Amino acid sequence: MKLAYFDCAAGIAGDMCLGALLDCGVPLEYLNQQLQALGLEGEFNLQVNRVQRCGQPALHAVVEALGSHREEHSARHWPEIQSLIEGSRLAPAIKARSLEVFYKLAQAEAKVHQMPLEKVHFHEVGAVDALVDIVGTCIGLDWLGVEQVLSSPHPIGGGWVNTEHGKLSVPVPAVIELWEMARVPVFSNGVEAELVTPTGAALAVALAEDFVPCPPMRVEKVGRGAGTRELPIPNVLRLWIGETAGGELTETVSVLQTQIDDLNPQVIAYTCEQLLALGAWDVFTQPVTMKQGRPGVLLTVICPPDRVPECQNLIFRETTTLGIRHAQEQRTLLERVIERVETPYGLVDIKVARHHGRIVNAQPEFRDCAARAQEYRVPVQTVWLAAQSVWQRRHQGDPT
Repeated sequence: MKLAYFDCAAGIAGDMCLGALLDCGVPLEYLNQQLQALGLEGEFNLQVNRVQRCGQPALHAVVEALGSHREEHSARHWPEIQSLIEGSRLAPAIKARSLEVFYKLAQAEAKVHQMPLEKVHFHEVGAVDALVDIVGTCIGLDWLGVEQVLSSPHPIGGGWVNTEHGKLSVPVPAVIELWEMARVPVFSNGVEAELVTPTGAALAVALAEDFVPCPPMRVEKVGRGAGTRELPIPNVLRLWIGETAGGELTETVSVLQTQIDDLNPQVIAYTCEQLLALGAWDVFTQPVTMKQGRPGVLLTVICPPDRVPECQNLIFRETTTLGIRHAQEQRTLLERVIERVETPYGLVDIKVARHHGRIVNAQPEFRDCAARAQEYRVPVQTVWLAAQSVWQRRHQGDPT
């Protein structure tokens, strides 16, 4: 799997992402050509310069608004941005990524200003440089064939910045809102400056699946995108491009647990179903013996970190528990793909897992087997075995 990792030791901004991607080999001519699909001809000029930040070489991407467009399109509303991207000639995957980034940024700005999404005057969302930075980043990731994006934790920075809304402390409110959305881990690197911009935070929150130390990977390229300011440390975003090593990925999961000894078991079963519907990855119960020998149930929920508040609220609402323990753990995943096979009973998906490039497991999707079994009025095991047999014949003699 092609992986991109944002190394944000000095922060992240839109121009830094764009510079890092160009440093990874994305052709400037190709990027400009693709950006014309937005219909912004004559509105901007993209310049790239090789610079040094504390002695470290990097590419500095500068988006310059041209002529009357300096003021005319300095701000747009979210519906305008959405219409602009959806109506463009960009590839569907680039559109989807770009829209997700802008939507996250628009959500944050709307919350900061306490206004409906469509009514907020988004300066950050609508500026020409933000459009080029965000859409250009999505174009670059697509050109590199990136399938998964991860990010390091973000530095909080410090000090003050001047904005259209006056002087604001760093990190600015929109960045804080974005960090809250994705439960982004943050740290202090000792630098008192704006290190993470709203555009940079939105790119990371929308595109990155997790915020973790650099995972095992086979490094192909490292791009360095320069920030504008000189800092006590190299003001550089490093972008690591490579393939996941050994077919393994590491991700952060949240684990919620509570014991319950005074609730109707049917309510516990209902709660488990609702937790899964809410986005939990796994929910299970175990019988336990509690104080004074009372029989009880240990409820365990494994969920994405950003689903913790919703899952906790549901448990408190539906059960009699007075407290929930929660922790974050790392889990290692095998590389997984879905292959579809044609059986005498119809199409069935096969979940295929690889470890160090070799197939170690292949299981028919049970829901597909159950649906085909009901349709043809045969035992579900008959469909399962038929799908397994078709897949094995296809891969006979091929361990990869």
